[in-house]
Amino acid sequence: MKRVASMLVIASLAACGGSGGGSSTTPSCDESCQDGVALLALRNAIKVVYNVTLQGKPEGPQNAMTMCQLGNGTASVSGTATSNANQGTTTVNLTYVFSGCTYSQADSDPTQTFSLTLDGTVTEVGTIAVQPSSTTALEFTSGAISFDGSVYGPPIPYMQKGCAVMLGQNGNNLSGLLCGRDAGTTL
Repeated sequence: MKRVASMLVIASLAACGGSGGGSSTTPSCDESCQDGVALLALRNAIKVVYNVTLQGKPEGPQNAMTMCQLGNGTASVSGTATSNANQGTTTVNLTYVFSGCTYSQADSDPTQTFSLTLDGTVTEVGTIAVQPSSTTALEFTSGAISFDGSVYGPPIPYMQKGCAVMLGQNGNNLSGLLCGRDAGTTL
């Protein structure tokens, strides 16, 4: 009986991290992780601006503006978008301008949680897949975009000013350079 009780004590100490005080279930988020969350925020902001301003509109030249999430800042998009119904794709050559544009998202996955204000211009060129039989293939570039706010959960302050961005999206994978550093995320 003593042996069973001793094994139960050992098992409960192991389950609590061996210290009796428990351990954090939230892993840490280093610079690479933080950059990945910021890229997710930028990509999601671009997607929302596209969906709110252009989705369902006639193809061809585009020029639209919208208030950002929570009414903080504006985002505009201009350029061209052309659909191919046979392939279920839209070919885009669009420029997004973010001006004090706050975008936030809360999620049970800490790497999907952010609250960032974006300032700057981003160009999006490539193909957006509308049907599962096609693959989204996009390139995003910016000579200088700024991020200010927090990433991750619990929030970690995040600020990058005047950052160059060169990204490629292939399906749900987004990777490239942010401020000269390798960065990426899965959408």
